[in-house]
Amino acid sequence: MIFLEPIVNSFTWLNFLPVGLQPLLLATTHEAEYAPIVLTGVLLSLVVIYLASKIGGELSRMMDLPPVLGELVGGVIVGASALHLVVFPDSGAAATDSIIMTILQFINNLTPDAVTSIFQTQSEVVSVLAELGVIILLFEIGLESDLKELQKVGYQATIVACVGVAVPFAAGTAGLILLFHAPVIPAIFAGAALTATSIGITSKVLSEIGQLKSREGQIIVGAAVIDDILGIIVLAVVASLAKTGEVDIFNVIYLIVSATVFLIGSILLGKYFNQSFVAIADKLQTRGNLIIPAFIFAFFMAFLGNAIHLEAILGAFAAGLVLDETDKRKELDEQVKPVADILVPVFFVTVGAKVDLGVLNPLVPGNREGLIIAAFLIVVAMIGKVVTGWSIFGQAGINRLAVGVGMIPRGEVGLVFAAIGAASGTLDKPLQAAIVIMVILTTFVAPPLLRFAFKQSPEEKESLEKANLIG
Repeated sequence: MIFLEPIVNSFTWLNFLPVGLQPLLLATTHEAEYAPIVLTGVLLSLVVIYLASKIGGELSRMMDLPPVLGELVGGVIVGASALHLVVFPDSGAAATDSIIMTILQFINNLTPDAVTSIFQTQSEVVSVLAELGVIILLFEIGLESDLKELQKVGYQATIVACVGVAVPFAAGTAGLILLFHAPVIPAIFAGAALTATSIGITSKVLSEIGQLKSREGQIIVGAAVIDDILGIIVLAVVASLAKTGEVDIFNVIYLIVSATVFLIGSILLGKYFNQSFVAIADKLQTRGNLIIPAFIFAFFMAFLGNAIHLEAILGAFAAGLVLDETDKRKELDEQVKPVADILVPVFFVTVGAKVDLGVLNPLVPGNREGLIIAAFLIVVAMIGKVVTGWSIFGQAGINRLAVGVGMIPRGEVGLVFAAIGAASGTLDKPLQAAIVIMVILTTFVAPPLLRFAFKQSPEEKESLEKANLIG
């Protein structure tokens, strides 16, 4: 049989395949070959992410600031703005920009094409882990929220959300058209980017400072959820406008109806689901008898949210609200925390890593116009959300400043608007840079401002408690 080896080697079974299928199979073979290297890249990225998260969080805590702010700053340092350890192709980075890819190329003697392929795959894996992180974060926030308290402030949260969308959108769009003579559609797109609120960042800070279950905290979380729904609708409208020059009314109506039915339906059906959930958890005898069914439910709800063209985080939050009503809520909350501690930092560090502070450099001529527009957008972004606190009525002793400040951070939501606007060709570079700068500042100033807004003297706290008793 030895004499057959040269024939087998020179005329493999690959030659029997149609010519069109051979490159596809070779690509698949290469992907399988690169899988261990991709895993190495992901593991090294996670080492960097966790170090940035922990060091940033500890330093932030030492300075009496929310740890989430340290995680975001840590992400900026290891990301596109500084060390280039964690960078992503969807932010415009190439494989050659990544230090981790350079290390892998040196260790494994990879070709440039191989490095590009590995970089794409590794970035997708880290991005998926970040998405899982924010899904688990919103599930945890839903568990920590009180559905009855949310229902009490529901109408106030709706008003805050509507004002928080309408004011910055109208002021931003009108200002760009009148002051900077921006074209109408790009101005509308930039105005829409001002409407977003990052529920992940705000709710994390509220939880850290012990204000999540306060009236202000519940109004902020409720308004942020509604804001997220409104943001999805606004994004769908402006994306449609950018592509076709006209708005798809049926799509807008569908989004409004589906979001409303999804949230209300989830909460109503949850009352019947809770008993079944507890019964199932009690009957299971193996490890994870409580947390695994909970995650099955949370991920299924997140899937439904995505399937009906809403957001996965909306489904995860609804799942948390539903399970908050069960008798096992406290036990479940304790079991979710370690999982959140593993995945949530990936989300916050990657948000910071995707931010490129290079757009702040005034020495680059292309950035100067963007900086001027950014200054305008930042003012509108902050004032447009702070005024929402004064849209609350019938609530004696409410901390209106805290509510308004809690709506400020745009976070990853604002970056999504900027990315879609850039990809569609709607936004030019100055306007795109201005939106990114606005997102950076609102994301980073909100946590310390929120903490400051909740700081009160003992006399103020006592008068607030008296007002609450009277109210």
